[in-house]
Amino acid sequence: SDDNPSTAKMVAISLLPGDSPALIKSDPQMIGDIKGSESVPASFEILVPDQAKAGKYSLPVELNYTYLQNAEQQGTDSITYRYVQKKVSFKLPFIVQSAITLQVADVKTENINSGGSGYITLTLKNIGTDTGTNSVANLSRSGNSPIIPVSNSVFLGTFAPDTTRAAKYKVSVSKDAEPQDYPVAISVVYDNGDGETVVTPSQKIGVSVGSDVDFTITSPNPELNPDKKSYIEVTYRNDGSVPVYGAEVRISAVDPFTSADDLSYLGDIQPGESKVARFGLTVGATADTKIYGLDSEIKYRDALDDSHVSDTIKVPINVVPTEGFAALMSNPVVIGLIMVIILGGAYYLYEYRRKQQNR
Repeated sequence: SDDNPSTAKMVAISLLPGDSPALIKSDPQMIGDIKGSESVPASFEILVPDQAKAGKYSLPVELNYTYLQNAEQQGTDSITYRYVQKKVSFKLPFIVQSAITLQVADVKTENINSGGSGYITLTLKNIGTDTGTNSVANLSRSGNSPIIPVSNSVFLGTFAPDTTRAAKYKVSVSKDAEPQDYPVAISVVYDNGDGETVVTPSQKIGVSVGSDVDFTITSPNPELNPDKKSYIEVTYRNDGSVPVYGAEVRISAVDPFTSADDLSYLGDIQPGESKVARFGLTVGATADTKIYGLDSEIKYRDALDDSHVSDTIKVPINVVPTEGFAALMSNPVVIGLIMVIILGGAYYLYEYRRKQQNR
């Protein structure tokens, strides 16, 4: 055997809380054999409750192991080894520092919707035992969350135990965000009583994101005639979850359409509200009679006065044949007959007057 009296065999180590507020989360550790002058680490998970009193404590440590006490030669062929069980106890110094313990007491949002910008207001409470000075609350993006802080730091100043502070942040939201809750992270950096700069553990909070601003056309398809300028009215409804401001809509006239009145002002539109746009369109004389789709876009501003442009909204236009007197007047055959009648009438009148003068 290679056993040596200085080797501690099958070492088991236990960490106990003693009179400290620490909660020992780990079970006793088996760390194997330790030779003389050798060091072996042992790791324990410790939790200190938020309300733990700051101070100096001692954590009891217990070591249980065996070691070779002696070895006796038995004749010429065998050796008898005698092992002894031993228990060793000592105290591990443990210091609980006073600290800010951050609690998010309330979350309020303004105009947080997909593709837009808005505000998050957090009510922060110090439920710890330390007073932080020069405290700053930092809001950060959590992973791939679509909520991205635009302004991420708010100065809190002196943050004493059992006090609250309000912190307001401007954020933007990715356009591909779905209407649901997404996380952001909040932490506070401060100077503690020892003059050290400390950062609280980051906390994740959920923020609700509303649907993207969306517009729907609710009016019937306007009908236009070839070779004629007409005015159409198109009703747009705000199907989003937030109001829009100063909205104006532009229609794109493409062949066989032309327009000199392609822009219409809608103004402010609340969620669920509708506004009517008026456009002037001229249809080419050779246009086919069918339903066309013209692109329109709405430019608007959000509650933070940021400018946005909507997705393309198709405006269906139904080009129909001209009817009634207008249809007759647009028919070249009819126009030709009318010209023949007019010319014939003029010739008859001329001959009639000439004959009257010759009598």
